Amino acid sequence: MKPLRFIGSSKDDLKSFPVEARRASGFELDAVQRGGMPSDFKPMLNIGAGAYEIRIHVQGEWRVLYVARFADAVYVLHAFQKKSRKTRKEDIDLAARRYKQVKDESS
Repeated sequence: MKPLRFIGSSKDDLKSFPVEARRASGFELDAVQRGGMPSDFKPMLNIGAGAYEIRIHVQGEWRVLYVARFADAVYVLHAFQKKSRKTRKEDIDLAARRYKQVKDESS
């Protein structure tokens, strides 16, 4: 089982989710740690190779962006409430910067 590593403020951001959304996120991240895939996700190629978005539909819309392609850990890049149909450019850019940071450190 791979450990979880939170990049930047992603852990605090995830902790700010409502209890039910936080619980659902934890369940989905546990599946990823065990080598599986979340129940509702999509690839986020604009962030980086192997980056995915977990979709949580509990008390609103919530997203957890992560990458699990590196051998040492599952990296949580960003966690946020989605308030519009399209993911905000700021959220994608932040996750992409954190992805680059992880990639550089893993090389």
